[in-house]
Amino acid sequence: MGSEGAPRIEIDGVLSAVASSGLDVVLVGEEPRLRQVLGESGPGAPLERIQIRHAPDTVGMDEAPAIAFRHKKASSLRVCFDMAKAGEVDAVVSAGNSGALMAGALIVLGRIGAVERPAIATTFPTRTGQCALLDMGANVDLRPSVLAQFAVLGANYARLQHKKPRPRVGILSNGTEEQKGTVLTRETFKLLSRTSPDGTGTEFEFLGYVEGRDIFKGTADVVVTDGFTGNVLLKGCEGLVEWISEAVKEEVMKGSFIEKLGAWLMRPALRRFKQRSDYAETGGAPLIGVDGVVIVCHGGSDARAIKNAILTAGEYAKIDLRSEIKRSMAAHAFLWSDSAPAVSEEA
Repeated sequence: MGSEGAPRIEIDGVLSAVASSGLDVVLVGEEPRLRQVLGESGPGAPLERIQIRHAPDTVGMDEAPAIAFRHKKASSLRVCFDMAKAGEVDAVVSAGNSGALMAGALIVLGRIGAVERPAIATTFPTRTGQCALLDMGANVDLRPSVLAQFAVLGANYARLQHKKPRPRVGILSNGTEEQKGTVLTRETFKLLSRTSPDGTGTEFEFLGYVEGRDIFKGTADVVVTDGFTGNVLLKGCEGLVEWISEAVKEEVMKGSFIEKLGAWLMRPALRRFKQRSDYAETGGAPLIGVDGVVIVCHGGSDARAIKNAILTAGEYAKIDLRSEIKRSMAAHAFLWSDSAPAVSEEA
């Protein structure tokens, strides 16, 4: 119920997802509104595989996440997480308040094993494939041990989801030299450097620092950073892609007949480029480290993004990531044991 176009956008996305997959979906929210929109979906809609669970309250975008989540026991988000905890559903997908989504996952589902803080992982397209970047906004203030754990969480995700047998992990910084970065990144660099001289000792290859441009070059399979920096990078990239698309259209419209003809011939290639760079193609980002499957969607998601987020949730639920994270966190505990004190208090 929390996206900019709710609940129409969610329902249109659900109908498309159910029609193109074997998934069953439970819509959680104000039942009268949900039934009204569903009733407008027309004949042929796969309504038999869609259930409705009434939740009279919602958590607004401007509300304090943890407080609203604790006090609104009948909110759509709270009901979703209660259902996941009870095993009634295999995943939670939402385009609502991401802070409340994070709070709900922690309060109801809890963390996996020794994970201190879960992270939102976003996949960026690269020249050579895909790069997982985390955190994308769940954690603003971190300590080095948490950022080191993000490397382990991201490596597990890249290995299972992106099929990278030994992921290459880097720390996002303002330069590749070891003395660059902040107190947080320098301390994290020291922790992740606790490997044997031959590079063994971890299930990933630590590259050291990487710059923002290295993400798209395919230099790393996983890049870790704090949620503030990661979210700024993500929103900047989204804005750049939107500007490029609009700028190309404007220049084509101002061009000559030959230029317009060339653009028409280039349509298949331009369409493929848009698919590679459009966040709606994946739909949402997983919250890794919580004891359950949680997909965080953009507040401005359209129906296609919601559909793809649901399909992503279905695939993600099949991956045995939780047991892998528990095992991997225990195997890599030497990286952050006796680590430096917090740079700043966690939010």
